[in-house]
Amino acid sequence: MARFDNLIHQPVRLRLMAALHALAADEQVDFQTLRNLLGVTDGNLATHLRKLEEAGYVAVEKTFVGRRPRTYIALTPRGRQAFREHVQALQAILEQAATDDA
Repeated sequence: MARFDNLIHQPVRLRLMAALHALAADEQVDFQTLRNLLGVTDGNLATHLRKLEEAGYVAVEKTFVGRRPRTYIALTPRGRQAFREHVQALQAILEQAATDDA
């Protein structure tokens, strides 16, 4: 049975997880690209990423390109599963609402 996930449900984290889920399982995105896509500040994105990383939903890799630091983010298999279950739970709610309106 699909599970509603309160951690993912927060709007910025839901959009963040959706963006990462759109990538192939072996792909990652850099911090700046993700920040620009979501339209959030560095601090806001970092805070949400920390919560998702603590839950094991995202992997954060810090590296250097030349002398410049670069951060890459990817969904973990656990995060991919949690997002799928959350979406299924939301779909079930929407289907029930559509049935109630009929």
